[in-house]
Amino acid sequence: MKTQNKTWLITGCSSGLGLALAKEVLAQGYNAVITARNIDSLREITDAYPETALAAAVDITDQEQIAAVIRQGEEKFGAVDVLINNAGYGYRAAVEEGEDKDIRQLMETIFFGTVHMIQAVLPGMRSRKSGTIMNISSIGGRYAAPGSGYYSAAKFAVEGMSDALRKELAPLGIRVTVIEPGAFRTEFAGRSLKGATKEIDDYKDTVGPRRKQNDKTSGTQQGDPQKAAQAMIKITEGDKVPFRLLLGSDAIKLTREELNSQQQELEDWSELSKSTDY
Repeated sequence: MKTQNKTWLITGCSSGLGLALAKEVLAQGYNAVITARNIDSLREITDAYPETALAAAVDITDQEQIAAVIRQGEEKFGAVDVLINNAGYGYRAAVEEGEDKDIRQLMETIFFGTVHMIQAVLPGMRSRKSGTIMNISSIGGRYAAPGSGYYSAAKFAVEGMSDALRKELAPLGIRVTVIEPGAFRTEFAGRSLKGATKEIDDYKDTVGPRRKQNDKTSGTQQGDPQKAAQAMIKITEGDKVPFRLLLGSDAIKLTREELNSQQQELEDWSELSKSTDY
């Protein structure tokens, strides 16, 4: 076991990648503030690591709770060195089917929750001129599949914000990385997945196969959450971090196809694009 003084703060630790990361970070000897809306699900972890684990209840759509969890982490461990913005969930609906309250809640959680966590942790990181912020995105932050327009919109927003953030923070010694997982064996396509309450029949061939009741991938994904956690820890230990890190061979394949398609389209329409110059 490594002995480390660094403290991680991880959101969304009740299941999936957040749970795997919380366990791996603590197993490798780091301190960790592990969060969930209901911390009863975290008792087993904190019981196993009473000196280095702190469980805190936080709803990342509540800025007062966010401020409180940062204070708790700093009071117990002195600082928050690594922030992992992991909390979130999947949402599938055709764009036409999306309901305003569901879309806004998705953005509040995935985008604004991430922003508010970053804003709360940055004063301490700036004072120390060090820190790592890791925002969990998705291959859905690179392209949008049918039925995932709103989920991808939230992840695209996270990636755009993160791109500016890394350039703002680099001179201050603070690093920013976006993690883009492919399909991992978590509850993302199962219990955690939400969808439209009203389904339009015209979308049965595009969105239909990906609706929760039709998606049979849960529990069969090739991605291993523990190995993802190990990869995320590994990059924080080096002097240099990537801005974007894909996780999974499927993520590489899909992203390569998307980038090739974009490059081809750019070339196909470049003459028309250039014709708009003075």
